[in-house]
Amino acid sequence: MTVIGTGYLGATHAACMAELGHEVLGVDVDEAKIERLAAGEVPFYEPGLPEILEQNIGSGRLGFTTDYQQAAEFANVHFLGVGTPQKSDSYAADTTYVFAAVEALVPLLKGDHVIFGKSTVPVGTAEALQKRADELSAEGTSVEIAWNPEFLREGYAVHDTITPDRIVVGQRDGSTASEIAREVYATALAADTPFLVTDLATAELVKVSANAFLATKISFINAVSEVCEHTGADVTQVADAIGYDDRIGRKFLGAGLGFGGGCLPKDIRAFMARAGELGADQALTFLREVDAINMRRRTRMVELANEVLDGVLGHRVTVLGAAFKPNSDDVRDSPALSVAGQLSLAGAAVRVYDPEAMENAAKVFPTLEYTESLDEALDGAELVILATEWAQFRNMDPEYAGGLVKDKKIIDGRNVLDVQAWHDAGWEMQALGRNL
Repeated sequence: MTVIGTGYLGATHAACMAELGHEVLGVDVDEAKIERLAAGEVPFYEPGLPEILEQNIGSGRLGFTTDYQQAAEFANVHFLGVGTPQKSDSYAADTTYVFAAVEALVPLLKGDHVIFGKSTVPVGTAEALQKRADELSAEGTSVEIAWNPEFLREGYAVHDTITPDRIVVGQRDGSTASEIAREVYATALAADTPFLVTDLATAELVKVSANAFLATKISFINAVSEVCEHTGADVTQVADAIGYDDRIGRKFLGAGLGFGGGCLPKDIRAFMARAGELGADQALTFLREVDAINMRRRTRMVELANEVLDGVLGHRVTVLGAAFKPNSDDVRDSPALSVAGQLSLAGAAVRVYDPEAMENAAKVFPTLEYTESLDEALDGAELVILATEWAQFRNMDPEYAGGLVKDKKIIDGRNVLDVQAWHDAGWEMQALGRNL
């Protein structure tokens, strides 16, 4: 098989498919990226991926190329994993790269081929791609577009690819794409992984609907957090109590700085935009408030820092975290980095430390001060803000940390610290949605 696009999704899928025993060729137009991958170097941080990349390159099951002709001759099964970023002038998703990949590959194909789309796309894209593929296919060649959405969590992508919690395949009536998918995912299916066959539109909607629901759940508890701040209630106890209801569940009810990254923010915006294009503009208007609540959490964190310090101007503030979530170096739409940037613009002397995302963060906010270690970040701080819940930060010793800072003041932006332990160590502690 080939995997078109070797970014986060594509590189992970290619390496994991090789790990499952398939012969895989990763394809990308970015020569530098292909050279790094071919040398066994992962261009981003993802636990477990470097090991299986190197192992499968060594076994000969995995290779990389920039040559679409080589890809066309290599396989009859192709996975499409290119990016669909938000357009610069609207909420809509930019499907330029998806169509460009199909337009580059399809004219070179001979025989019968299936292209499984994995990218998150606006509903209706697969049908449009099928029409384009039919226009570009050589005489005597058939190209079937099917949709097989990904459900990866950054930090757990290898596990989620090799042992997925469900497999969805969207196809046209009469298509045999799902049978090919059963062969591809035979290992997972042998472990009784649910396998759902749908039409194309349904498969496209599954991923974006899942992301929209998760974003809504996060923003719901953060909306409750806003009420808690005005009443003295504790949002973590509210979340614990309602989480015992198995219709609700505790996951994704962690109140704090909210969500970021390259998926949830852009996907809910693109979902709204597509609904409007389809004439269902009223159906998803609630997602505007989901987005607004999420962004307000960042502003509230800056306000809280100002309250704690009686104004941040001239004060030394340490922000722990730059990635949008732990176990990742992804700083796209990162709440942590957004807060650090806003504090800097407000006149604070901001230090940032993250175990993996420093290089990427410096590209976005080069004017911030980045430290080499947690100890260096804490040294002399007048306020510490825990903004990304890395284990290294969650497990900090409050006594030790207290010996490094100038003032024992901390804001737990993720509600993950042991409040009693930090109070016992003499820290003044604040958090979103709690009266500490």
